[in-house]
Order: sequence, then C-alpha cells, then structure tokens
Amino acid sequence: MRIDLPGIGAYTLNERTAWPVPDAPATSRIVYAAAHVVADPLGDNTPGSPAAVDWDATLRFRHHLWSHGLRVADAMDTAQRNMGLDWAATKELIRRSAAEARTAGDPATLVSCGAGTDHAPQAADLNTITAAYAEQIETVQSAGAGVIIMASRQLAKAATGPQDYHQVYGKLFGLVDRPVILHWLGEMFDPQLAGYWGSRDVAAATASLLELIHAHASMVDGVKVSLLDEEHEVELRAALPDGVKLYTGDDFNYPSLIRTGSHALLGIFDAIAPAAAAALQALDAAEAAGDDAGRDRLLASYDEILAPTVPLSRKIFETPTYHYKTGIVFLAWLNGHQDAFAMVNGAQSARSLLHLSEVFHLADQAGLLADQELAVRRMKALLEVNGL
Repeated sequence: MRIDLPGIGAYTLNERTAWPVPDAPATSRIVYAAAHVVADPLGDNTPGSPAAVDWDATLRFRHHLWSHGLRVADAMDTAQRNMGLDWAATKELIRRSAAEARTAGDPATLVSCGAGTDHAPQAADLNTITAAYAEQIETVQSAGAGVIIMASRQLAKAATGPQDYHQVYGKLFGLVDRPVILHWLGEMFDPQLAGYWGSRDVAAATASLLELIHAHASMVDGVKVSLLDEEHEVELRAALPDGVKLYTGDDFNYPSLIRTGSHALLGIFDAIAPAAAAALQALDAAEAAGDDAGRDRLLASYDEILAPTVPLSRKIFETPTYHYKTGIVFLAWLNGHQDAFAMVNGAQSARSLLHLSEVFHLADQAGLLADQELAVRRMKALLEVNGL
C-alpha cells in the first residue's frame, strides 16, 4: 500500500503488525497511560469556548487502554488541562472515567486523576491555593479514583521558596485517604511551571522535593517526573525512600528508564499502547527468567519492540513540546478510535501538515497503524482538504 506524503514523497507502508492483547497486566512495572479526551466534532470547540466532549468515544478509548493492561492517568495535561479542558468538563471526565472503570475492575487501581488548581486562576495566596487543591482532591476521591497532585501554575507564581511548597503540600497530605502520586512537569511541557519546588536550579528543586517526600513518605505512592533528563531521573529514583516509586514521564528516554527500574506515567503510551503492552510482557518474562540466556533474549525483544516507537515519540513531543497532544489525537483518529481529527480549544491546528505527515510515517515504521487502509484513507482525506 502506497501514499504520497508531504516532505517524504511516495511511501510504501510496512506489513501490518498484529500486536497480541495480554491476558493480564504486566506485574514488573506499574504503568499508566495519560489519556486524551475526544472532542465532539459538532461541538463549539473554538479557542476559549467551554470544552465539548464526545463522552462515548472518550470512554471507549479508556477501555482500549485497559484492554492492553495499562492503567489510565486521567484529567492530566494529555487531556488538555490548562489548554482547553475547563473545570466543568474535567469534573465530568473524572466522574465518568471512574464510573466506567468500575465496569472493568477497581477504579482506584485502574484510574488515577489529576487534582490541581486550574479552576481558580486568580488564586494568589497559599491558603486560597490550598483550598483550590482541596476542592479538586475531593472531586477525585469522591469519584473513587486515585489522586495525582498536579503541579500548579498558581503555586509556581505565588511561592517564594521551598517552604511555601512544603506548607501547601503538607496540608494536602492530610486531606487524602490513600497515598498519592506527585507530579513534576518541566517547563518544556508548561513554561508557567518554571522554578517548581522553589528553585529554577534543578539540583536545588530536587533537594526540596526529596525533603518533602521523605517527610511524608507514607502518603506518597510515587512521583511522576517529566524533565526529559535521563541521568537526573536515575539519580532521583535512587534517592527516593523505600516504597516510593519513580513514574517516568520522560517521553524521550522511557525504554531504558523502564528497563532499569522506573515505573511509568506517559502521554506517549496513549498512542503506543499495543506496543507498550507487548514490551512490558517481555520485560515481565525477562525478570522471571531462570537463566541469563533467556533473560537476555527477552530483554532484546523488549528493546526491539520499543526502539522504533522512540523516533515517533520524539517527533510527537518535539518543540514546542506542549503541543504534543495534537499528534496523540491525530494517531487516535488514524487508528479509528474517534471519528474526527478534532480537539477541544481547536488544538488540532497546533501542528503543521509536514509534522503530521512524519508522524504518520513513523507510526507505520513502529507498527502502530492498526488498520492501514483506514489510516491511508484518512490521511489522504486530510491532505485533500489541505489542497494536496
């Protein structure tokens, strides 16, 4: 099957990859896919409008992720928090996602949701910011989902140093009914989070975070780190208290980080779930192997599966990184998980046609076009509507 792609030329697709669906989730790592929302293609999703969501398609996609043994991190930046998903839609997403998880298992295991302060953009003092966090934490907990305490733009702006972060988070730990996941999102994902944990110096910020975690280790399940710095993550992982997990959010270096011991909470796993699931099954088998030769063979399989997904991920997450959601939704559309290439806040326009053409090419190279005929037909339609 061939298609002419802008910037690439005549391209012949590879033989389709048939990924196996695992019988059970992987056990060697805990892995979350940060999931996108599906916009209602007939809704008014122009920039600045309240989000109009296709709830049926949004929930079907969560079942797709669960079917591959992945947990869902919902209402996170992949779902366009702070980039179009308003609080009313976010509350509905949390409620619906947790309720849907009950049809597949324990919602506290299958889905964790972001609790932040984005519904209170004018919050400017620590007490008001803490109250905003408390409202969202209650929303998540009352739905039955796990809590991910998201990094807060309002706290980043108001805090004068590490002590302010410790004060706010210390109060939040007293509000939760089970250990939570903390969230360190680098400024490449959100420039308004620069200096989080009290310093723009990464070493000083890391020291602040570790002090907080060590003081409240019993209430911290783990920390999700998205700084795109492999060496830093490995060092931070080693410095965490026993029992506190490092969830990699590094969409550039995830294969090696997961292989060496990180768990995962990744936006790219929304797009590569079938390959990620197969790789994790190989990693499980490798860690259970009784001989070095068998272990090496299975680790080689893990590497072989994930290696071609890395160029795809790096393309999707290229600068400006915060527009990665467009590539995620584009692949969901190509793969038939939604009927239209549409996003809340009109964000489907955030990447160029040349960028999307390369995403198509790299997705095929990684074996991640589930129905190649559908993908080609939809790509040709996109090209045609753009005059090509």
